Amino acid sequence: MSSFSNEVKYKIFKFSADDFEEYCLEIFQYQSVENEAYKNYLSNLGINKSQIKKVSQIPFLPISFFKKHKVICGNQKADFYFESSGTTGSEKSRHFINDLDFYREVSIKIFEKSYGNLSDFKILALLPSYLERKNASLVFMVKQFIKKAHKDSDFYLDEWDKLEEVINYSNQKMLLLGVTFALLDFSEKKSVSNSLLTIMETGGMKGRKEEMIRQEVHQKLKSSFNAKQIHSEYGMTELLSQSYAPNYGIFIPPAWKKVLIRQTNDPFSLAEYGNAGVIKVIDLANIDSCCFIETQDLGRIVNPTTGTFEVLGRMDNSEMRGCNLMV
Repeated sequence: MSSFSNEVKYKIFKFSADDFEEYCLEIFQYQSVENEAYKNYLSNLGINKSQIKKVSQIPFLPISFFKKHKVICGNQKADFYFESSGTTGSEKSRHFINDLDFYREVSIKIFEKSYGNLSDFKILALLPSYLERKNASLVFMVKQFIKKAHKDSDFYLDEWDKLEEVINYSNQKMLLLGVTFALLDFSEKKSVSNSLLTIMETGGMKGRKEEMIRQEVHQKLKSSFNAKQIHSEYGMTELLSQSYAPNYGIFIPPAWKKVLIRQTNDPFSLAEYGNAGVIKVIDLANIDSCCFIETQDLGRIVNPTTGTFEVLGRMDNSEMRGCNLMV
């Protein structure tokens, strides 16, 4: 692990918005040399790294590179990796992780900045399709949450009677965090209502149910749980930082993460503010892999000052992602 990588990790939680562009450009210069996959990608594009003077000029690595390449900086050993769900017969992305303690700190800080101390919550997790996988980043993250949360926090698979009882009779703040199809299944078979309950969907139908738009899913869940609002989480195997949407599907990125929107018909041009396009993510927590990732998701910026954004769906002809809803 390089001294520069350690320096970024030390500062990432402290720098101001005014420092963001300077950090991005420094990290680009570092990763354009130290990350072999990214370096080769830039070379094939004919990019001269010395000519990159603005964030808008930085080329973003297509997310598909995580399926065929070890996207990592330097000579890190990094035996551990997070692996995407993929679809049957498809290649899976692998994000090699050199510093799991840093990932723990990143994910916990993002959650607690958005919702308060984990110790104030019971974390109730409905993640059946993710628990079947060995290296799901979402499961790893929720396990860290459970360790810090109220002692009755846990994963629930088929123990729906127990989960129903916990929700209905608890006088503690609760977060029911689940993959979309599991939340819908549970809400159809059990009757729960508690004003202390927050429901958060992580996306994902995985062919288990007919695809529904997010608004339709949220309306159904609000009705079933007698809830005023349904929260959402936006994360993926290839990024270490999550974003949460406490209201109406509007995601709030942490200070070290920024979403840009490119035109759908031009991979090197940004869309005008308010227009939909392909989501590109700068995640400075990815200092050991690649901080500049072009996803296969469609979205738009809601507020350029705060950086809030919406996720609108998937690009045509892209594989469905387990961690996103299709619109």
